[in-house]
Amino acid sequence: MIDAFINHIQLTGLLGIIGGYLLGSIPFGLVLARMAGYGDIRKIGSGNIGATNVLRTGNKPLALLTLILDSSKGAIAVLLAAYFADTHAMYGAGLGAVLGHCFPIWLKFKGGKGVATTLGAILALSWPVGLSACLTWLATAAFFRMSSLAALVALAASPLFAYLYGLHGLVYLLSLIALIIFIRHHANIRRLLAGTEPRIGDKKK
Repeated sequence: MIDAFINHIQLTGLLGIIGGYLLGSIPFGLVLARMAGYGDIRKIGSGNIGATNVLRTGNKPLALLTLILDSSKGAIAVLLAAYFADTHAMYGAGLGAVLGHCFPIWLKFKGGKGVATTLGAILALSWPVGLSACLTWLATAAFFRMSSLAALVALAASPLFAYLYGLHGLVYLLSLIALIIFIRHHANIRRLLAGTEPRIGDKKK
């Protein structure tokens, strides 16, 4: 019976990761930018496919739509897992959605940095933790006007928020996701340390 339970956890978690990955790998920023006539967003600004780089086109509504869609795919992946499976699938779906956005198979595993997708997934996993992370992002971004710094601070704090809300299982998942996001932001971290990181609204890298 114990072996069957462990296998169930592994199976639902794996299915969650696969489903979340497929949903998370949809490159909304790239698709929307092309539909709006901006061409390949990877050739603009930082080359990222996320909302921050879409904003560098000067089209704020398009950047907002990208942000909403990128966040939604993280949330939807988790909510679908919750509806059809269990908590293990939810955790797997959240992780898979982030991996899909960061390393989409359709773009030769060269995707975005996963911040919006992560925040959407966290909101679906636990809205108090997600709301705390979003407010941290907003406060940091408003003060420093640096999207990357805001993301790093918010996601570094998310495991702490999960711990404070008593969601100890979520602490491990968010710690892993935060590590992935930090790795994806390695170039930003170097620029932050050098004082050359662009601010929100800048059109150039």
